[in-house]
Amino acid sequence: MASDRPTRSRSGALCRQLLLTLTILTFACDACKKVTLHVPSKLDAGKFVGRVNLKECFQSANLIHSSDPDFQILEDGSVYTTNAILLSSEERKFTILLSNTDNQEEEKILVLLQHQTKVLKKRHSREKVLRRAKRRWAPIPCSMQENSLGPFPLFLQQIQSDTAQNYTIFYSIRGPGVDREPINLFYVERDTGNLFCTRPVDREQYESFELIAFATTPDGYTPELPLPLVIRVEDENDNYPIFTETTYIFTVPENCRVGSTVGQVCATDKDEPDTMHTRLKYSIIEQLPASATLFSMHPTTGVITTSSSQLDRELIDKYQLKIKVQDMDGQYFGLQTTSTCIINVEDVNDNLPTFTRTSYVTSVEENRIDVEILRVTVEDKDLINTANWRANYTILKGNENGNFKIVTDPRTNEGVLYVVKPLNYEERQQVNLQIGVVNEAPYSKEASSRSVMSTATVTVNVKNQDEGPECSPAVQTVQIRENAPPGTKSDGYKAYDPETKSSSGIRYKKLTDPKGWVTVDENSGSITTFRSLDRETETIRGGAYNITILASGKDGRTCTGTLGIILEDMNDNGPVIPKQTVVICKTVMSSADISAVDPDDPINGPPFDFSLESVPDAGIERMWRLTKINDTAARLFYKNDLPFGPYQVPVRVRDRHGLSVVTPLKVILCDCVTENDCALRTDPRTGNGEVRLGKWAILAILLGIALLFCILFTLVCGATGTAKQPKAFPDDLAQQNLIVSNTEAPGDDKMCSTNGFTTHTVGSSAQGICGTLGSGVKNGGQETIEMVKGGHQTLESCRGTGHHHTLDSCRGGHVETDNCRYTYSEWHNFTQPRLGEKVQLCDQDDNHKHAQDYVLTYNYEGKGSVAGSIGCCSERQEEDGLEFLDHLEPKFRTLAEACIRR
Repeated sequence: MASDRPTRSRSGALCRQLLLTLTILTFACDACKKVTLHVPSKLDAGKFVGRVNLKECFQSANLIHSSDPDFQILEDGSVYTTNAILLSSEERKFTILLSNTDNQEEEKILVLLQHQTKVLKKRHSREKVLRRAKRRWAPIPCSMQENSLGPFPLFLQQIQSDTAQNYTIFYSIRGPGVDREPINLFYVERDTGNLFCTRPVDREQYESFELIAFATTPDGYTPELPLPLVIRVEDENDNYPIFTETTYIFTVPENCRVGSTVGQVCATDKDEPDTMHTRLKYSIIEQLPASATLFSMHPTTGVITTSSSQLDRELIDKYQLKIKVQDMDGQYFGLQTTSTCIINVEDVNDNLPTFTRTSYVTSVEENRIDVEILRVTVEDKDLINTANWRANYTILKGNENGNFKIVTDPRTNEGVLYVVKPLNYEERQQVNLQIGVVNEAPYSKEASSRSVMSTATVTVNVKNQDEGPECSPAVQTVQIRENAPPGTKSDGYKAYDPETKSSSGIRYKKLTDPKGWVTVDENSGSITTFRSLDRETETIRGGAYNITILASGKDGRTCTGTLGIILEDMNDNGPVIPKQTVVICKTVMSSADISAVDPDDPINGPPFDFSLESVPDAGIERMWRLTKINDTAARLFYKNDLPFGPYQVPVRVRDRHGLSVVTPLKVILCDCVTENDCALRTDPRTGNGEVRLGKWAILAILLGIALLFCILFTLVCGATGTAKQPKAFPDDLAQQNLIVSNTEAPGDDKMCSTNGFTTHTVGSSAQGICGTLGSGVKNGGQETIEMVKGGHQTLESCRGTGHHHTLDSCRGGHVETDNCRYTYSEWHNFTQPRLGEKVQLCDQDDNHKHAQDYVLTYNYEGKGSVAGSIGCCSERQEEDGLEFLDHLEPKFRTLAEACIRR
């Protein structure tokens, strides 16, 4: 028993292996069984017959062969006729041989071609249909060949239902091709179920038709569900591939590398995609000019590339290709179309410009400029009027002095040589130049052993010409002592002949002589003084006097030069004081500065010595004193207490060599703050220092009188109209001149000297001691205001009823400053009630109502309000408005003096 088990195991394995082999053979046999194709009785050459599934029969076949030479089998199993065929009988057979050359395996498929009439006869046999064992009412794959030749109606297939064994069944169809466009393309026989096509179909218009089949009994009963029926139109290679353009134009640079892309062509085919009918193959048929093959085309993508690097635009600048596209992957029976491709060869700078000659000789006269002396030409094979052809010339050697330049003529591409700086025959008779040329575009090829620049030599011969005398240097100088007597001779201007380097034979002539001081000798060019020369003349600048000389040669050629006569200075001028009128504002100044100038050369000028010139019975030294400031200035002081007025003060000034000049100075001691103030109040006709009121001061006084009269009139009228309580103005202690301002820091304490100064007021004048009104004095941490008052009068005693007293009326001969001190709170308590009282009385009508827009109450806008003054009483302040300080009247000068920083 045990010994039988291995035997049974081996037998079982062998049986299983045999069963698997039989299964494979059975499958292979089924796949490689006979294939039947229905065809018309007549087939043209290259006609599609049908398709056989080769992969199911033999997966690894690499060789496909047909036993009948009238038929060709493609890789995808498509069967095509190679010759025209006429089926003499209803059937024709041939074998497809599949083999693998690697393992020597092979398979065969029998192909049976049947005429369609025989099939129709079989399909009309109802007995065979009734004997079928399979169920027939199911979707049955169906196809038809496009552009079929018939005969029509063409039988496609038979649809049947098994219920026909029990019922009388009528068949019908609906859908596109039946009752919808294209109408009446298909029909079905009602009794048999045979499906027919009535005419050829174009697959490019209709790829398939989806029909619905119905099976019904005569009384309308439907034993079967509607059957979807798809009829696929088999593609036929009936459309030529078409290029997208009739002519393609591409550009490729010359000398490009092998494999450079030129362009790509493209074609389309309307046949069924992903089949041999639309598998296109591109190729080049012909190249013109027919030189060596320079281009290739990828068969699948249609990309054109260069197959050679010998493209030379200078030899052939354009090629024309005849290209072809063919379907069926380029098989000889595939449909094909041709087109034209023009390839232009683009120029690159692969040719250097070269001179037509290696050396040139030319000539030019000396002293010529901006003249063309030579034209050179070059040859260049590149494309004309492009950067690869246009030439750039340069001078490589021989132009170190910059006498030449070379430019390109844009029309002819020639190099034009110019002289831009005059040549001198006496210095150089011949110039050798080396010129080079390149293109505007860089050279495309790499530098080789030969130079990338073409060069040539140019010999320029300089011609001599009679150029006349030469005035060199253009400016020459001679020295003559100032104040030399007339007739003094000196060397003059000298010109020379550049060829002989001699001055003989040259004649001279004076062109310009502003003062007419000299004469010029015609033959030698020397000069002779005609008048005495003065160095300090206004037209003399820097001690030099210039005249212009014209030199002429034998042939009449001339040149012009300048002769500068340098005048040697003599100490013939003493120092003088230019400003002979000096103003000293006595209130703010104790001296004045004076300065002197000497028109002579500095060696005959400062340092100066200043001194007072004595005048008999004048007492100059007793009244004046001089102190030296520097080498050219001194300071004049007045002694004692000289009264105001003009004074004559002679001042002698000596230079370093003792030459002196007395200058009578007019010194004005003036009661002023600035010199302008004194000048305005000095009588210009008399020139004395009498102080007079100016027109603006008189106008101010008149306006003040008018304003005072208006205020008094208003007060009197206001007091008369008030019956219950008479009101009066308190004294305006500040007389409208004391302005209370926000003092951010204490001012300086200013006190006047007891000399006093005359003031003019309306109706009264008095000598007194003045203090600085409004200056704050810190006393025990409390700010006080210092007032000036008279004798034993108090502040209250200066007040009157119905009268307007000025501060001047409160002044007396004796001053008690201690009694004039009041604190700020006392001053505020005294002035504010009275000021409010005055405002309340201003401009009231009979009903004691204030005039509109005169006294108005405004709401508080908050700290830092940007609102400005409003109302009719507002004053628009100017940005500066301080010019009046330069023209103050006498009664304001005390305040101005206190504000001036000494």
